[in-house]
Amino acid sequence: MTAGNGEFRSFAATRLDALYRSAVLLTGQHQSAEDLVQETLTRMYVVWRSRPLEDPVAYSRRTLVNTFISSRRRRSSSEYPQEVLPEVVAPAPDVDGRVDVHRALGELRPIDRAIVVLRYLEDIPVDEVAATLRMSPGNVRVRATRALATLRTSLPLQSAASTTREDTHE
Repeated sequence: MTAGNGEFRSFAATRLDALYRSAVLLTGQHQSAEDLVQETLTRMYVVWRSRPLEDPVAYSRRTLVNTFISSRRRRSSSEYPQEVLPEVVAPAPDVDGRVDVHRALGELRPIDRAIVVLRYLEDIPVDEVAATLRMSPGNVRVRATRALATLRTSLPLQSAASTTREDTHE
């Protein structure tokens, strides 16, 4: 094993949890998130061996998002709707609202989902998100604002809860 391999293993071990957390938020599914992280680390390893990376953390983020968006494009071009969908048992309500957030994130376009995950859930500054996604900071802000507006309409329970709280204080 070369020194580069050991350094990569160390880097991968320290970034694994953060990459997985972002991948779950992007894909909405644990199995898909595991596949996404594995593909991201595989792609990174190829580059890691060929040249030094200026900012491996930012590169890992960019690779994760690019891999996610590419997989969504491939998947959407190969999906065919079924005439009759099977009955699915609704999951038990989630007290923290995580199920609703995952569902709402899943309704966003992949690039908008990436912006929301990186900017608000991973708490990355706008300039760094812009650099990661190779777009202007202004474009990131506009898309983030629109994505948040979409999320607000997709998550009506929080609005109803805040209205209920206000009504009880009158």
